[in-house]
Amino acid sequence: MKNCIIISASSDIGIDLCKSWSEKGWNLFGTFRKKTKQVIDLTKIYNVKLFNLDISEKQSIQTFFKKLSNSIDSWDVLVFCTGTMNPIGDFQNTDFDQWEKSIHINFINQLRILNLLLPSRNKNILFPTVLFFAGGGTNNAVINYSSYIISKIALTKMCELLDAEIPDVRFNIVGPGWVKTKIHNETINSDISKNSDNYNKTLEKFKNNDFVDVKKVIECCTWLVSCKSKAINGRNFSVEFDKWGDNKLLQELEKDKDMYKLRRHNNNWK
Repeated sequence: MKNCIIISASSDIGIDLCKSWSEKGWNLFGTFRKKTKQVIDLTKIYNVKLFNLDISEKQSIQTFFKKLSNSIDSWDVLVFCTGTMNPIGDFQNTDFDQWEKSIHINFINQLRILNLLLPSRNKNILFPTVLFFAGGGTNNAVINYSSYIISKIALTKMCELLDAEIPDVRFNIVGPGWVKTKIHNETINSDISKNSDNYNKTLEKFKNNDFVDVKKVIECCTWLVSCKSKAINGRNFSVEFDKWGDNKLLQELEKDKDMYKLRRHNNNWK
């Protein structure tokens, strides 16, 4: 039976992870910011032990860590579902304090929690697993979302670095694609983003209900925490576009150390 910690278990993807993994009989511990009916149901129906956490605040992180440490000796799976696209706007006209706060929420404080929890990983299993979530903008320049995008890119590289430094732990970052979650409301409600390409694309997604099924996201995460192959470690997986779960993919990953990692393009050009 796995001990799983889900940071932002109250997020849309976090809730679905809790439900799915609870049904497998795994022990679940998670965090929330606001107590909603869905959060209460996680405790009452799915037996998730929940802790209040404001990931933007150092003191809140320390308080959460102390309470969690009294409830669990070791963990097998640690998932970070935290994310915000705010502040939305071009860098030069953005309130830098808000920009910096976003970096802390999307990147630095997730690693702060990881740093606190790494010593208590279960060292008696093959690859205790840490999962982060990626966002768009890795392969192109999406304007007005610099703090969010750069944080996600940094997490992607961090997975590779941590894999090299701590080879007994599996680090992966999952690109869920366009999933129907509350985070898109930040774009829709932003005056700055209106009529931008991303704003129009977001509206089109909702109009056509053209989203990646969250069940696929859960299936991918479950595969990542269950796979026995070391070849997947330190990589970025796309739920929508990659053939995760396929043994042929594992063979390709074993041969190609650069696959599904951040790399420069066309390095051989003379």
